[in-house]
Amino acid sequence: MPLTRPALVTAAFTLGLGLAQAADTPKPAAALQGSLVLTWDEINARPAANGRSRPILRGPTATLDELEAHVTTLPPGQDSHPPHRHPQEEVVIVREGKVDFVINGVVHHAGPGSWVLLASMEEHQARNVGDTPAVYYVMQWKTPATAAAK
Repeated sequence: MPLTRPALVTAAFTLGLGLAQAADTPKPAAALQGSLVLTWDEINARPAANGRSRPILRGPTATLDELEAHVTTLPPGQDSHPPHRHPQEEVVIVREGKVDFVINGVVHHAGPGSWVLLASMEEHQARNVGDTPAVYYVMQWKTPATAAAK
């Protein structure tokens, strides 16, 4: 059965109205991260470009646009990534191994129990300078200020 011009106009109008309504419909907000307790065995490792990564969480909280946490295992002699910078602050806690953090060209030595703050927009990278894998926790958070700093 051939489509008539009025049928095509009606179909186009209906489709356009549906698309407009879909565009006006807000996307559902991601669920806010609540309290969380994970054991080491529950944080599953997956291969990463350099070593292994154990993702813990990534999503909005009641006070942050996004909270991201993971654990990195970096083999001896490896860099985490090339030097880079980003608007969000980053906290790193070394669990095992010897890690040099290069922050704005200055080398800082860190071992088990060391706590590192990587400030917004400061160039940084991590390098395993030990003979064993280095394991460290990484936490970052995004707020409206991080979006403005890009």
